[in-house]
Amino acid sequence: MSLDLTVARQMVGADLLRLRKKRGMVALALAVMLVPLVIMTGYDVVKHASDPAHWSPAGGLNNYGRLLDLLGVFMGPVAAILIGAEAGAGDLAAGVFRDNVLTGRSRTALFLSRIPAAVAVTLAVTGIAFVISLAVTFGFAGGLATPSLSVILQSVAWLALANSVVCVIALGLASLTGSRTGTITALIGWELVLSPLVVQASSLGSLRRGLLDAVMLFLKPGPLTGPPVIPMSVAVAVLVTIAWLLVLPALGAWRMRTRDA
Repeated sequence: MSLDLTVARQMVGADLLRLRKKRGMVALALAVMLVPLVIMTGYDVVKHASDPAHWSPAGGLNNYGRLLDLLGVFMGPVAAILIGAEAGAGDLAAGVFRDNVLTGRSRTALFLSRIPAAVAVTLAVTGIAFVISLAVTFGFAGGLATPSLSVILQSVAWLALANSVVCVIALGLASLTGSRTGTITALIGWELVLSPLVVQASSLGSLRRGLLDAVMLFLKPGPLTGPPVIPMSVAVAVLVTIAWLLVLPALGAWRMRTRDA
């Protein structure tokens, strides 16, 4: 069946609707980002209120950098993993993969249509969390410097890139393995435990530039915060990002084409 623009929009729309109907998954992804944000902000507010002389306000530019780390390096990617894994293997878990294949549409097209749908949901969840982060940054600044409009716009682009890339990787891995649970477990373990350890392993030197987290920390706008930044050129950062975007999704598309219905 030929795939024209109208059919493509219909396929993406169908995948987007399927993900939106997974209200539990969307709520969990949002909670993954918002709960740590609320806890961290609440703790900082209480500290400042109890001893303003020793603890700075919960907002301002420096705390904005910490919130960006939370949304683009730690918990934001976890939410993206949940969404990507559902998009990549949700039909297998629900037992409707055969029904999708029997529509007669190209399996490659079926795979590709999932990517914009999953990314759209990821960006919606990320956007909600970012708006709340901005409210915290300015609402609790207490006279501290706040991010400029340029930094905010750069942050929007950076968060969109960081979480979209992780979402597409999770989608590709879920399609490759056929396991939503396995994908979530493996990627969250990598994102929260292994990758941060490798980024901080200075003995590995320039090899760490191949890590997606290292690239995202290098590209992150705003003030420097906790995680180390590994020096690299913009060209290297772009090439590493493209490599991560191509390899696992390509393997996922191949597996979808060859999987028995």
